[in-house]
Amino acid sequence: MAGAESKKPASGGGKKKEVKKETGLGLSYRKEENFGEWYSEVVVNGEMIEYYDISGCYILRPWAMSIWEIMQGFFDPEIKKMKIKNCYFPLFVSPGVLQKEKDHVEGFAPEVAWVTKSGESDLEIPIAIRPTSETVMYPYYSKWIRGHRDLPLKLNQWCNVVRWEFSNPTPFIRSREFLWQEGHTAFATKEEADAEVLEILELYRRIYEEYLAIPVIKGKKSELEKFAGGLYTTSVEAFIPNTGRGIQGATSHCLGQNFAKMFEISFENEKGEKAMVWQNSWAYSTRTIGVMVMVHGDDKGLVLPPKVASVQVIVIPVPYKDANTRGIFYACSETLKILSEAGIRAESDFRDNYSPGWKYSHWEMKGVPLRIEIGPKDLANEQVRAVRRDNSAKIDIPRADLVEKVKELLRDIQQNLFDVAKQKRDACIQVIHTWDEFMDALNQRKMILAPWCDEEEVEVDVKARTKGEMGAAKTLCSPFDQPELPEGTKCFASGKPAKKWTYWGRSY
Repeated sequence: MAGAESKKPASGGGKKKEVKKETGLGLSYRKEENFGEWYSEVVVNGEMIEYYDISGCYILRPWAMSIWEIMQGFFDPEIKKMKIKNCYFPLFVSPGVLQKEKDHVEGFAPEVAWVTKSGESDLEIPIAIRPTSETVMYPYYSKWIRGHRDLPLKLNQWCNVVRWEFSNPTPFIRSREFLWQEGHTAFATKEEADAEVLEILELYRRIYEEYLAIPVIKGKKSELEKFAGGLYTTSVEAFIPNTGRGIQGATSHCLGQNFAKMFEISFENEKGEKAMVWQNSWAYSTRTIGVMVMVHGDDKGLVLPPKVASVQVIVIPVPYKDANTRGIFYACSETLKILSEAGIRAESDFRDNYSPGWKYSHWEMKGVPLRIEIGPKDLANEQVRAVRRDNSAKIDIPRADLVEKVKELLRDIQQNLFDVAKQKRDACIQVIHTWDEFMDALNQRKMILAPWCDEEEVEVDVKARTKGEMGAAKTLCSPFDQPELPEGTKCFASGKPAKKWTYWGRSY
């Protein structure tokens, strides 16, 4: 598979070119039967990643990077509309700064990687590699913010971070180095900070639902699950039906004034009084790509939503013996030209050492949303045959309607991927009221919506009581869209009066 596009047949004096047999393209594992192995195989065979010689690190190949760039192309202009500016801070953190915020450093301590040597010499003071950049950036916020006219200060950086994971590294989902954006903002008032938290969270919802075609739930994290050192955390939560696990899609945190106190980020307000700023931080990462693979992929490989596919349409000639090969190739070239000029991301596969069937499998493995085939019959009828990746439906399109119909099909595929994913996710949601119902639902790998008393020790207890081979259950989020909570409703775990509905489950 790797580098298949670049292989050229050796030209030999008029001999018939070797057509490769259609082998070696299928997956060894089925999604339903061995999800972990299936996932590992799909991301490699679909040319998204390559394994690296350092465990937990992965090479992101162009097929994956293009998806990241498309999401960046949506998100970056949106935050610029909010007057957020891009910057870049160093990768290295001094220990004194890292350890300034106690709760924060305790939350990240096990994952921090340290530089301890320079050549053969030990460093006098080890230097940490950023697991996140609050402690990198905030000493300088303290320097730059003096008065109310310096606020708000709204910065974002697109960068890499390192978290030295030891538990089950998984491409995109849990890796020791990953790409993300991280926004760090400071305001004069809590109201401004609160408003931005939700505005950013809505952009994250749009990335998942409008671009990746993945349904998510917007909500607030529990005190136990919130960002270490923050005031409160909001998130978009996705769910993987095949494994029965929730997955945190992206987070938008209100940090309150805790970091401002630690790093002395104060300003003189309009009344001439000294006040502390209110801060937010928010991020989404390349984990988004892994969630997309898990939700939409199938036993043929990747399934890419058209909005994020770097190739939306692949055009393949299907010449038979004695067919007008030149005519077919010309029709393919013209089709490619028309689609490309209409702004559709299209490519053609003219390699003559692979059969059409091999090419079908290759581009299905890579998840291209729409395949266009042109054979002798299509040439004669002035049409093309379109084959959808999401449901394998075949549609004959008159050449005269090509652009309009292809655009319509790509819109349909995008919507259908979302609808199918939502249907599968919704089928996994179970509302429960008692501990026994909770355990039954957990054993059936459900996403559980339960009435909860919102007490931290109760969540700790639930984690302890559900600990097992598959991992403990925890809160995923309390949805902003709260169902009615009838008076007298009891917490499923403690029997105390319930205060809210909360999603629970196992998670990545």
